[in-house]
Amino acid sequence: MLTITRDIHDRIVAHARRDHPDEACGVVAGPAGTDRPERFIPMLNAARSPTFYEFDSGDLLKLYREMDDRDEEPVVVYHSHTATEAYPSRTDISYANEPGAHYVVVSTAECGNDEGPVSFRSFRIVDGEVTEEEVRIVDSLPG
Repeated sequence: MLTITRDIHDRIVAHARRDHPDEACGVVAGPAGTDRPERFIPMLNAARSPTFYEFDSGDLLKLYREMDDRDEEPVVVYHSHTATEAYPSRTDISYANEPGAHYVVVSTAECGNDEGPVSFRSFRIVDGEVTEEEVRIVDSLPG
């Protein structure tokens, strides 16, 4: 199960709406080994595409160095789908290289840039196997 604060959930959704019609992408980092999504890090979709996302390799290298310095890891890797359901595509699955991460997909197909319904779903992707998990939204993380 992914437990995430309302604030981070809302920031992910806002990023997805803002970047529509291109896919948005980013990471939520947390202390290594804790499974606590604490630090929201929106990234630039280097592909600038409505059907594909790609982290800029330089930005990604900088992010991983920063997380390493802070003893963090990517707890959530998120991106949006702008015209399809919130489910990992074959490309998403092939690029999923963080077996401990929650992969969040937000669909803005119904609302675009506007207020309105979005689908916010979380998955575990390990060795090409996709498993949907429950998302619990809380006011604050315990502890």
